[in-house]
Amino acid sequence: MIKIPLIPIITALLTVGVRLSGLMLFAPFFGSVVIPARIKAIFVFALTVLLFPSVGQQIVTPSLAGWPMLVFTEFLIGMGMGIATNLVFEAVQLTGQILGVQMGYSLVNILDPQSQVDTTVVSVFYQSIVMLLFLRMDVHYWLLKAVGNSFLYLPPGTAHLSGLFTAEVLRTVGELFGLGVQIAAPVLSATLAADVVLGLLGKASPQMPLMLLGPAVKSLLGILILIATLKYWPDLFRRLFLDSIAKGDQLLRLAD
Repeated sequence: MIKIPLIPIITALLTVGVRLSGLMLFAPFFGSVVIPARIKAIFVFALTVLLFPSVGQQIVTPSLAGWPMLVFTEFLIGMGMGIATNLVFEAVQLTGQILGVQMGYSLVNILDPQSQVDTTVVSVFYQSIVMLLFLRMDVHYWLLKAVGNSFLYLPPGTAHLSGLFTAEVLRTVGELFGLGVQIAAPVLSATLAADVVLGLLGKASPQMPLMLLGPAVKSLLGILILIATLKYWPDLFRRLFLDSIAKGDQLLRLAD
């Protein structure tokens, strides 16, 4: 009679599932609130079963006292990979908020299909285009490949949250504002230049109705610059997505 070691199998399945759950909750597209929770659970279960044959043998059954720390670290690893990739979308949302004020659309809010909250129309436009690029470039496949490879160089139970890891996480989050300003730079520069020109015109000719013309000029100029820069977005965001996934891998290697 063949005895099947159920406890090591269940331990390995749960461990893999916890890391994938962290990814599914915080990664772009996978973590969208539009996707029902049961669909996410089915997807996590399917991926867990697929990964088990290749990574299950590396997982050591912890003691009862070690279970909480193992679950916490595995969930944190998956969450970290998801957040590292999601920083691009957070930067894009920040870009939309900045440009919404500059272009005069700060009060025009619509329902964001990703987060289901009221967001400025410029932010929704930016996030929708970037999500289409995300799917068109198969970045979601890159992300699944990265989390699968993470079991090879960071097996479950071997993560250590060192000072270098914490410092790198804080530095990565600190790059969010700079990245958002960089994405907004073309339109932001044009609208700021328009503010300067309109200010000089108002000083030279106070009778000009700049209070009425200013918002229309900035809005039109911003839209024209935005349309002109769209052709550069695929290359830009391909690089940003690659950098974000590489950043997630770097964080995991620091936790090894």
